[in-house]
Amino acid sequence: MIEQRIQQQFFESADLLYQAAEQLARPLAMAAQMVVDAITGGNRILCAAQGLASMDADYLAARLAGRFEQERPGLAAWSLAAQTRDAAGLDLARLLQAHGHPGDVLIMIEPLREQRDAWSGALAVAHSQEMSVIALTGGATDEWRGLLQDTDIQIRVSHGREPRVIEAQRVLLHALIDAVDVQLLGSDE
Repeated sequence: MIEQRIQQQFFESADLLYQAAEQLARPLAMAAQMVVDAITGGNRILCAAQGLASMDADYLAARLAGRFEQERPGLAAWSLAAQTRDAAGLDLARLLQAHGHPGDVLIMIEPLREQRDAWSGALAVAHSQEMSVIALTGGATDEWRGLLQDTDIQIRVSHGREPRVIEAQRVLLHALIDAVDVQLLGSDE
């Protein structure tokens, strides 16, 4: 019985990834172009998340600033998540006021729809600073209307189970980095 339950975890994840590949390829390609345009225009990529998702923001920034699968110069990307974790009372909106500039891209990672309201101040600051926003979100329903603008790119994993959303978001991050690298460097295949 436990083996069947374990297998079901894999099957559910695989089904979601297959659906996400069909539904999210276009917005992900648009997000990759937004990142490339920012980088080649001399701007920066600011990665942010709250709670456990902050580890994915750190991971994304490290892969962009370092390398993914191909050698390349580091890209101007960093995570704001570590600063919000380590400094008492330092919130994301304040960090964006200090570090965000017009043309920068904020990549927010938020698998929990319960955290939606916590993002309202940060997104308002990002928009007022003329930053572009890429929002990796999750949940069975879209609860981000009103916080995101028409020029923002939302990449929503439509699923009700948080572990599946997080798994899919990690694959989306890898696909985003790969798409950026291919646009900047060409394919190594």
